[in-house]
Amino acid sequence: MAKSLAIILLLGLLANKLFEKLKLPGLLGMIILGIIIGPYGFNLIGKDILNSSADLRKIALIIILLRAGLGLNKEDLKRVGKPALKMSCIPGLIEGFFIAFASVKFLGFSFIQGGILGFIIAAVSPAVVVPAMLKLMENNMGTNKGIPTLILAGASIDDVFAITIFSGFLGLYSGSHMNIGIQLLNIPVSILLGILVGAIIGFILVKIFNKYNIQDAKKVLLILGLAILITELENLLKTKIAIASLLGVMTIGFIIIEKMPKIGERLAGKFNEIWVFAEILLFVLVGAEVNVKVALNAGKIGIIVLLIGLLGRSIGVVISLLNTDLNWKEKIFCIIAYIPKATVQAAMGAVPLSLGVESGDIILAVAVLSILVTAPLGAIGIKISAKYLLNK
Repeated sequence: MAKSLAIILLLGLLANKLFEKLKLPGLLGMIILGIIIGPYGFNLIGKDILNSSADLRKIALIIILLRAGLGLNKEDLKRVGKPALKMSCIPGLIEGFFIAFASVKFLGFSFIQGGILGFIIAAVSPAVVVPAMLKLMENNMGTNKGIPTLILAGASIDDVFAITIFSGFLGLYSGSHMNIGIQLLNIPVSILLGILVGAIIGFILVKIFNKYNIQDAKKVLLILGLAILITELENLLKTKIAIASLLGVMTIGFIIIEKMPKIGERLAGKFNEIWVFAEILLFVLVGAEVNVKVALNAGKIGIIVLLIGLLGRSIGVVISLLNTDLNWKEKIFCIIAYIPKATVQAAMGAVPLSLGVESGDIILAVAVLSILVTAPLGAIGIKISAKYLLNK
């Protein structure tokens, strides 16, 4: 594992720098590097690190979500509350069903198979979106209307809807007596439980930090350890009750920055430093999950299905932003920011195939294709369009 880690870090730093020199997002270089050195490329990464890939990617995602929580502002959250809730569900729901119907038409799927594919693809990638929004917040781009906060909040809940409905369609396919209506009712409970668990841990940490003199580095380790345990709690209870653990992780950061602003700012700086390492691991390992040959099997029809889905997502964003103070340029930016797919598709694309779902190979191919098409498109789109569409 040590040799593989060295290869990932050294080449990852190089790829990041090279793409930034080309005025492209560094994460794009790291994803491409992962494809090249991964098991479907030159196979330079050992199996030991690939076997731990899911856990390493999850820890990296937790780090950036904690940093995001430490960057949230209560006033901004109040301002974007209702639009953020709409952004968390409407775009994903419309995209998922657009893809489901398109799959029936173009891929010959049943509606249930189409629903499985639709809600794998419908999840926006917090791994791509969150770092981009944090950079905008640091540069005061769009912050006058809370646009980065709006997208941060919406993207963190979006996955909860997509994964829940995907599970419902998977249950229908397997013949289990699973009611999608009940599944949907569980979503608000999941969100509230995630926020509650995160808030409890956040308040406990605030009390500890007020009572004991702990070094900032140790505070970071304590926060990170408890945040990882929240995600493990979700896995432990998933058969009984769902918890939106990633939302809970963000809530920890939010409580700390609200109750202890000075300490919160220092901790945000520490998480920024850790993110330099975690970012390379996350995006190189996401790239390593991508099998280009499988993606090519989806062909032109796969791209058509994806584009139909993105059309549905764009319509959903526009609907979500009705009656807000955003102008047409800012709404277009929100549409672009909601394009990227990566983490959920890499993690769940192969699940239907492993469970024996008919056409599971096609579902995997389209999921992989969605990463190859939308991650670069979204990352480049966010970076370039922010300059022209958002106010500084």
